[in-house]
Amino acid sequence: MSQDIKHLTEKEMHQLLSKYDRESNFYKYTGFMKWLVTILAAGFSLFQIYAALFGNIPLQLLVPVHLGFGLTLIYILFPTKKYVKKSNLFTIILDFLLPILSAGVGFYWVFEYKDLIIRAGNYNQLDFVMGLIAILLVVEASRRVVGIPITVIALFFLIYAKFGNYFPSFLSFRGLSYERIVSHMYYTLDGILGTPLQVSAKFIFLFLLFGAFLEKTGVGQYFNDLALLIAGKRVGGPAKVAVFSSALQGTISGSSVANVVTSGSFTIPMMRKLGYRKEFAGAVEAAASTGGQIMPPIMGAAAFLMAEFIGMSYWDIAKAAAVPAILYFTGIWIMVHFEAKRTGLRGLTDEELPDKKEILKKLYLLIPLFVIIGLLMSGKSATFSAISGILSTIIVGIIGMLLGHNEMKLKDIFFALEDGAKASLGVIAATAAAGIIVGTVTLTGLGLKFANGLIEFSGGLLIPTLFLTMISSIILGMGSPTTANYIITSTIAAPAIIQLGVPALAAHMFTFYFGIVADITPPVALAAFAASGIAGGKPIRTGAEATRLAIAAFIIPYIFVLSPQLLLVNTTILKTLWIITTAFVGMLGISAGLMGYWFRPMYWIERVLAIPAGLMLIVPGLWTDSVGLGILVLLFIIQFTTRKKMKKIANAEVK
Repeated sequence: MSQDIKHLTEKEMHQLLSKYDRESNFYKYTGFMKWLVTILAAGFSLFQIYAALFGNIPLQLLVPVHLGFGLTLIYILFPTKKYVKKSNLFTIILDFLLPILSAGVGFYWVFEYKDLIIRAGNYNQLDFVMGLIAILLVVEASRRVVGIPITVIALFFLIYAKFGNYFPSFLSFRGLSYERIVSHMYYTLDGILGTPLQVSAKFIFLFLLFGAFLEKTGVGQYFNDLALLIAGKRVGGPAKVAVFSSALQGTISGSSVANVVTSGSFTIPMMRKLGYRKEFAGAVEAAASTGGQIMPPIMGAAAFLMAEFIGMSYWDIAKAAAVPAILYFTGIWIMVHFEAKRTGLRGLTDEELPDKKEILKKLYLLIPLFVIIGLLMSGKSATFSAISGILSTIIVGIIGMLLGHNEMKLKDIFFALEDGAKASLGVIAATAAAGIIVGTVTLTGLGLKFANGLIEFSGGLLIPTLFLTMISSIILGMGSPTTANYIITSTIAAPAIIQLGVPALAAHMFTFYFGIVADITPPVALAAFAASGIAGGKPIRTGAEATRLAIAAFIIPYIFVLSPQLLLVNTTILKTLWIITTAFVGMLGISAGLMGYWFRPMYWIERVLAIPAGLMLIVPGLWTDSVGLGILVLLFIIQFTTRKKMKKIANAEVK
């Protein structure tokens, strides 16, 4: 193995994660402060579990306390001194004051709950001050944890709410008083405490906590070992391991970058060792890790928001996302296979694979995932499913201890409570800031204005409207997490798509997809940059390769908007089976055309025919399926019958 191909140490993984994933870049405390953070974070998790188990806390109390805990931890773990070269008296005072204020605005609702209900719409001066402080704290917290883009957007919407009369054309409106803006943003369930933060408090936190507990069982490494066992010996084995492992990792991780670092530190060195190019190795991991967010049953935080926005059950969202997600990973898998065949890359040997018996002994580690899936399928609530999943991970951990596998120790239960709370901070900051955006939209009617403006700009045509939405989603996603990106685009752009006759599920899924692929789309492409940091390749080139591998994510959203049957909308079982079959064949054609290889290298005319034929098969319809299938069958015959002839010619030339 060459010197530039090595497995990352835990310290290197942390450094890489901190560099490309703002939400993981915590300040490292020691001594008393370290234990204070641990106790506070664990207390936060226990509060959320209590609220889920007993469900007797009204939203007007649950959500502010959720926000108060989150903001307090954010200002402790992302202190001012972290962002300045040298700490001074001002930063010391600020870092002492901000967590206290954060707790204060959160628990102000608890202390004044009855009085706030009584004086609704007639708030006093103290209410105004506390509300204003809450808004400022949320904006600054989003800047520290999430990034500049969402902070700028939230501030823009606040400015619009106040100075709407200065805006041109269809955006103009009379503007609102400071009192009205503050009261709406913090004392109603339509602003900061609105649907996004409510979903965070009720569902997202618990699933992140489930992921933290599951990680303590050692399931992350087990996913890698299981993927090695299933795909390691195949042609181009390590790359297929990366695809399979990242799909599994995505079921418990809501972050593309975190998925890249944890899974990629294992798979990328393997790919490099067997001869994969640096950029291709990084691109495979980046594309696969990004797709983890669209892979049911967990699908990242945005899917919970989608369920709430559309008014569907979470399981219905997961079912609708299943076929597109499988197509996405199928596309990457096929491209990896063709690349390996084209370049002659082998799979792993038996000596390079983990012990089969040892892997099978630990199948019980997958029990929590089956518990979650089974409960969601049976119609149980997301809350009940998450709590049951957490309980099942503890049971699995105990089983592991009894069997002597030692994946999870008793102290890990306590630290899982801490990790789950820390994992939620980015989501809390993003959903609270997005609440400002949603609150402004509901207060000013801006959403309808934007939708009408978007339709007018695109000439009332669906494809141009979709294209503009795609571009805006990718641009927003370059500096915002998927959660915030989805909230913004679904609030502003999705109504325009729905007005043009597209089902709400397809419109929201469209914005969701393009918010995700921003993680691999240059010039920012954080997941690709993180992967290039492991592989040692060029970041932009890695992002370009990842975009090519993830081409399905750029095609499929257009297809399911034009043909919602791909999301299992208004279709039968037989139609669904046919749609899935033709779509898989279509991905084969697209992948072969893009990679320039099938049974043998493809001529340019074969590539030109293969890609549109594949697209036609993905689009449900008798005419498109017939033409697409006919072209691919013809190409199959030509490729299959001429490959031996080309081999003979090649051998003759060598001689």
